[in-house]
Amino acid sequence: MDKFLLLIHEDMDKLKALPEEEFQDCIRLMTIWVEELAQNGNYVSADPLQTIGRYVSKERVLSDGPFIEAKEAISGYFIIRAENLDQAASIAQNCPRVLNKIGSMEVRQIMELGDH
Repeated sequence: MDKFLLLIHEDMDKLKALPEEEFQDCIRLMTIWVEELAQNGNYVSADPLQTIGRYVSKERVLSDGPFIEAKEAISGYFIIRAENLDQAASIAQNCPRVLNKIGSMEVRQIMELGDH
């Protein structure tokens, strides 16, 4: 199986507007989803991202965070294993954040060093 990066793009306005009960339910559903990924052998790793950061170029810092000021932000990532891009996309579509329309996922295959 190949490795894929799932970047979680979330609508920060929708996320901030969630009542506490719904927010906790989202966490519960994400935990169940991750446990299923692990049981199926797809889970590799995942982490949430801080909202503070920097965009940089060689010459300078182009922008200081916080990125939470943007309407949509990358709030975290998953690394999963899947047979192909279609399977990885299907896995991403079943993420509770995608299903409840709070966010979307960008799915990218991770290149092995020998692939280029």
